Amino acid sequence: MKLTILGGGGFRVPLVYGALLGDRGEGRVTRVVLHDLDVGRLDAVTRVLAEQAVDAPDAPEVTATTDLDEALRGADFVFSAIRVGGLEGRANDERVALAQGVLGQETVGAGGIAYGLRTVPVAVDIAQRVARLAPDAWVINFTNPAGLVTEAMSRHLAGRVIGICDSPVGLGRRIARVLGANPREAWIDYVGLNHLGWVRGLRVAGRDELPRLLADPGLLGSFEEGKLFGPDWLQSLGAIPNEYLHYYYFNREAVRSYQEAHQTRGAFLRDQQARFYEEMRDPSAAALLAWDRTRAEREATYMAENRETAGAGERDADDLSGGYEKVALALMRAIARDERTTLILNVRNEHTLSVLDNDAVIEVPCLVDANGAHPVAVDPLPDHATGLVCSVKAVEREVLAAAESGSRATAVKAFALHPLVDSVSVARRLVDGYTQVHPGLTYLA
Repeated sequence: MKLTILGGGGFRVPLVYGALLGDRGEGRVTRVVLHDLDVGRLDAVTRVLAEQAVDAPDAPEVTATTDLDEALRGADFVFSAIRVGGLEGRANDERVALAQGVLGQETVGAGGIAYGLRTVPVAVDIAQRVARLAPDAWVINFTNPAGLVTEAMSRHLAGRVIGICDSPVGLGRRIARVLGANPREAWIDYVGLNHLGWVRGLRVAGRDELPRLLADPGLLGSFEEGKLFGPDWLQSLGAIPNEYLHYYYFNREAVRSYQEAHQTRGAFLRDQQARFYEEMRDPSAAALLAWDRTRAEREATYMAENRETAGAGERDADDLSGGYEKVALALMRAIARDERTTLILNVRNEHTLSVLDNDAVIEVPCLVDANGAHPVAVDPLPDHATGLVCSVKAVEREVLAAAESGSRATAVKAFALHPLVDSVSVARRLVDGYTQVHPGLTYLA
């Protein structure tokens, strides 16, 4: 079975390959094709994968190419993890937004919109190529903003594109752990959009254990989200929000923290990964060791500004292991082998949330089998969550419309309608600022 990884020179690709090395089942991935536009990054990641495979019998064969059509042709699965504009683009997203006093995070607020505007046209081109060159392939999208990009691709691939994210998985794992439950045996009632969802229940053997957690301030304050949001706020909500909702609930504090930071997250990752890829220019460097060292630093500093604002301290060791690669592997296994499972995924709504149309991509538990991912029926969202979900989905639709039409006015509308952008004038200045620093946005007129 052939897996094509778009963004194959990306820093997190070894996580995916590591998961594949542990899969010994029938129908596993036997060939991995890495595609990237940067030959140096491709070479560096290929070296890391080669060292990972040294002691692994029958490791999947790895090849690399800069030819997109060659990479896609004959693929069974396509894993999309591209970053249009690179980490320099992410750093610019943050810088332009913060200069206007609004959030520049890569998936939330102004930064997410800017990232989406330059990513959607590329993602649509990929989807059209997949439909032509590998019509039977399943696309697993990890490209951010994941929900928005998945919806853009779904207009050309329908249900054969599925978005994944490790945030809901990590959240459910932490809640189960603090309740003394096995995450594999728990049903997580999670619903929303990508990076905008809430856990409303965690059922073990048919019993919802979340009320027990919400009733205990000590337990609530003992894990990542409890430290971020505070037990009182979680009790008021009656749910556990995705960590990215910290940007909404504590926006003023988050913006101030980002403005006061020595450098933004994007700038930190840009510089950190540049050092890694530069080190890989030395053919004698230990590739896997250098990658492991860099990854550990990356994970430990994740959402550092938010944790500092909340006084949450360092991340727990159990939260440093990532997880999206495990979701990707479980999804591929379920489809390729008809190993039915339940995963929280980004898929078309299909009557799941009545406040959104059927084509809207949402993030909910899904039953997965050989026919793809099928969203599970969920209870309606409370009003406060419905308002946020509908507002952000409306913004996503304006981003898609702007990307399709090239309309600058529509792009301004997308920024202006976002809950974290507080002025139409700010929205106009954001569009001006982003078009000045991103060549990929010259299509807006």
